[in-house]
Amino acid sequence: MAKILITGGAGYIGSVLVPMLLSKGHEVTVIDSFLYGQTPLLEVCNNPNFKMVRGDVRAGNILEKHVPGKDFIIPLACLVGAPLCDKDPVGARTTNLEAIETIMRLRDKKKQKIIFPNTNSGYGLGQGATTYCDEKTPLEPISLYGKLKVEAEQKLLADGEAVTFRLATVFGASPRMRLDLLVNDFVYRAVNDRAVVLFEAHFKRNYINVRDVARVFIHAMDNFETMKNETYNVGLSDANLSKMELCEKIKEQIPNFVFVESAIGEDPDKRNYIVSNAKIEATGYKPQVSLEDGIRELIKAYQIVKRNHFANI
Repeated sequence: MAKILITGGAGYIGSVLVPMLLSKGHEVTVIDSFLYGQTPLLEVCNNPNFKMVRGDVRAGNILEKHVPGKDFIIPLACLVGAPLCDKDPVGARTTNLEAIETIMRLRDKKKQKIIFPNTNSGYGLGQGATTYCDEKTPLEPISLYGKLKVEAEQKLLADGEAVTFRLATVFGASPRMRLDLLVNDFVYRAVNDRAVVLFEAHFKRNYINVRDVARVFIHAMDNFETMKNETYNVGLSDANLSKMELCEKIKEQIPNFVFVESAIGEDPDKRNYIVSNAKIEATGYKPQVSLEDGIRELIKAYQIVKRNHFANI
């Protein structure tokens, strides 16, 4: 049994990860500001191994109180996505980078391990959509969000006793749902509007289900000594798809879904790359949820979720 601190643990990924960790008998402390007013994690409040701390990770006294004594620290607290970081650049820097630096300063490296989620949007335009980006591919983030995540990853790896993941675009249902993620957004539009207008429809990226993201954190905990001080791409190896190809996948399950391409508009991250996940797969980790299963999951979820406030913008 491990003692685990998760900042931002009531968010989109954390609200899936925390119940998984508790089911394995771990002690989990979550720090979260509940910025978006939602109520995930209610179902685990009866678990004696769960502790909930309502607060902002930028408040140093909170981290000073809760970092000591933990075996693993998983910093999920983050202003996620290019639009939100551009809207609040000061908040983005203090949350996405400076809070990580505070954790690094407070932890005991000999005893406390960090598992950190980066984004593979750091590849920016990458090698284009013809050459796979692997962990040795130069990082060229374009957005403030990408730049801050890359800087945090570099500092963690230089400091040691850390594993970092470059996550593909995450999709799937979560107790703290987000509709602003690409697959989630497109499926929502297909279910409710039956149509979407695409821009930069040929731009490619990689995808991964939120439950598989939670599983990769547990995988890193179980294999930390062999994985430490390295970064790993985490995505579905058979899901390096363009926006147009993604829509075609959705249409297979929603036949009356219509999508058209427009010459107007651009991706703020300018993402256009394909990604190799061979390194993480070589450690024994394999995603369990296909893109097709994730689309099916979301179609059911959108019989429940009908409001449009499930986003980070």
